[in-house]
Amino acid sequence: MSASEPLVCPSCATPHPLEDRFCRDCGMPLVYAGSLGVDAPVTERQEWARKIKPQLAEGELTKVAAGRNQAEAELIQGLLLEEGVPSMLKRSAGFDVPDMLAAGPRDVLVPRSGVEVARDVLMQADLLPSGDGGTGVDRPSRILLGLLSAFVLVALIAWFGTELLV
Repeated sequence: MSASEPLVCPSCATPHPLEDRFCRDCGMPLVYAGSLGVDAPVTERQEWARKIKPQLAEGELTKVAAGRNQAEAELIQGLLLEEGVPSMLKRSAGFDVPDMLAAGPRDVLVPRSGVEVARDVLMQADLLPSGDGGTGVDRPSRILLGLLSAFVLVALIAWFGTELLV
């Protein structure tokens, strides 16, 4: 085993360079081969990479959830990682706060191959609404409907007021 290839596949024992995370032959997460019988400490990044299922890491990134702030989005990200789904966080559009702050909504993005698993995980954790919450109307439509109702009510009051004066 050479020092340039410190990782091996636990299944087929093929050596790999440190940059690789999965075996090219069988897709298993790689483990540290060790030197002189002492294993090197596993970094947090390597530990996370080993949890990811390669079959769920293919395709374009797709939004599956949104967190109200950085902490909530990281909670969602951790739940997805426990099921082997890789994810990334992105600041939601339209929220003007300096990047250094954790405030503001975050979108949780996963690769296309992991979307179904991610939605199942989020539904089980009650973090993803099933459908539209049973109302049948999405939020912009509700706002428009409320404004239209208010306009009609004001128009009716004005009409009745002019009818009473005449």
